[in-house]
Amino acid sequence: MTVVLATVCKDGVVLGSDSQITDKGRGMTYPAEKIHPLGERAAWGGSGARAVLHDVRHAFNENSAAILEAPDIGRAIQEQVLPIMRHHYDTFIADVPGEEGGGTPSAYVMASGWRDGQPWIIEITPSGMIGHYGDLGFHAIGSGAPMAQQAGSLLSHFHLAERSVRFGCAAVLRVLKALDLTSSSVGEPFSLCRIDKDGAHHLSDKDIETVNKDVKKWEDAEQRVIGEVFD
Repeated sequence: MTVVLATVCKDGVVLGSDSQITDKGRGMTYPAEKIHPLGERAAWGGSGARAVLHDVRHAFNENSAAILEAPDIGRAIQEQVLPIMRHHYDTFIADVPGEEGGGTPSAYVMASGWRDGQPWIIEITPSGMIGHYGDLGFHAIGSGAPMAQQAGSLLSHFHLAERSVRFGCAAVLRVLKALDLTSSSVGEPFSLCRIDKDGAHHLSDKDIETVNKDVKKWEDAEQRVIGEVFD
């Protein structure tokens, strides 16, 4: 199962993901990084066919400046992704003997950043459509997306869009930890990237441990309040 999610904060955007890749055709899972740089001021993640996402990564690495400087970032991303998708759709062999149900060439791509004091979250679907989610404040892709959306809704009363990226990192990590508890195919290590006016910052393992301490303080504070209200 894959989950890549993004949430808007008052001063930036936070992306998070798990690290488990599921290969249905071979009946195996393995860890892999799912959040990648898009230049120095944005980041992206993907779900679906690894061959497609591999080519997308190379295209984004080579053309990040043009994408981020384009008047319409969504269309600039779409122009990079569509030819890759079309190539893989055209060359995909669906009926391989002995490998029925081995997968498809479809993939979802989600990129996010912060420009001119405004957040943007762009999704390119397997059909090539552009989805804009910056104004909604939360989005997720991957087979774990429905559970992530539900977990995000359960945190909506904390009004993430009115809080700092530090809180956003804790909220995203808390969603990922919840998915880890409910799905055997979502697991650590988790990846986090915070994006603000100074650019994209991909958190190290040590940084994520610090965020995890914030989550623990948050959970402990909730327990104290519950005790004061109901005990």
